Amino acid sequence: MDAFIRFTNQTQGRDRLFRATQYTCMLLRYLLEPKADNEKVVMKLKKLESSVSTGRKWFRLGNVVHALQATQQSIRATDLVPRVCLTLASLNRVMYFICDTVLFVRSTGLASGVNKEKWRRWAARYYYYSLLLSLVRDLYEVSLQMKQVAHDRAKREKSASQDTLRYSVADEETEWLQSLLLLLFHSLKRHPPLFLDTVKNFCDILNPLDQLGIYKSNPGIIGLGGLVSSVAGIITVAYPQMKLKTH
Repeated sequence: MDAFIRFTNQTQGRDRLFRATQYTCMLLRYLLEPKADNEKVVMKLKKLESSVSTGRKWFRLGNVVHALQATQQSIRATDLVPRVCLTLASLNRVMYFICDTVLFVRSTGLASGVNKEKWRRWAARYYYYSLLLSLVRDLYEVSLQMKQVAHDRAKREKSASQDTLRYSVADEETEWLQSLLLLLFHSLKRHPPLFLDTVKNFCDILNPLDQLGIYKSNPGIIGLGGLVSSVAGIITVAYPQMKLKTH
């Protein structure tokens, strides 16, 4: 109970719970809509989803400052690839939160002259760039982990037989693919924060891909992706050691 109270006392913790609720409603609404006798339930889910989405906007009002702080931290990264990717990603998140704030102000009626569709598209574009750059960083980290796993295994194996070097040498295409997937599995298994961050960013990018028309998805896929991403986010907030660190 104490851990839950500490979690909900954090703005990020409350936002993750609201986000999980929002995308759960979206997923359930998609699953129930085809059935005519579920109209009332679908309407209630739609209202709850809208209310939770509005509540989340309040939590995000100060995220511009957090994104700027993340930019300052990423600049100090020692590795060039993470430094460039995370710095650019954070700058794009700053622009995304600015657009999101403008859209929120418009929804309150204080700036009714704002072009909603234009700002929404800008927000989706900046969010997409931020996630894309984060995924590039994740893939780079995955490649480093795969090299390390392959290196560690090569040290353990003294024999030069192709049968024992199945992680790095394969004559047949099927064996090569199996070796690669197995190497990827072991790399992510030994680094859970990297696994969570990769899954989270991959699931998150489905939404802006759909909004920008790059890859159209249905609300069910977006809802499921958002729910999985939210669960990953909840884990990283509840257990800070599961958050991918910048070196």
